[in-house]
Amino acid sequence: MKLVPLGEKVIVKRLEAEEKTGGGIVLPDTAQEKPQQGRVLSVGDGQLLPDGTRAKHQVAEGDRVLFASYAGSEVVVDGEELLIMPENEILAVVT
Repeated sequence: MKLVPLGEKVIVKRLEAEEKTGGGIVLPDTAQEKPQQGRVLSVGDGQLLPDGTRAKHQVAEGDRVLFASYAGSEVVVDGEELLIMPENEILAVVT
C-alpha cells in the first residue's frame, strides 16, 4: 500500500531507538524512549493559500527532521510504523 499525504501533511518514519546509553549500558525495550527524529518519506501538495495557489514545503523527501514527542498521528502500514503530521509540527531539519 502507498500513502500520499494531502495538503500540508508529511509522512515521517521515526528513526530507531538507542539500545545503549553513552556509558555502554544496554537498555531493555521498555526503558527506551521513542526517538524524536525521523526521515521524511513523502510530502503533500502544500498548504492552500487564499489566492488559490499552494505554498511550497520547507522539507523534502529524504530530509532528517526533529519533531516534538507527541507530534503527528501514528499509523501502521504494511507492518511499518509511520507518522502523519502537518509540516508545522516539524521543529528542524538535521543537516
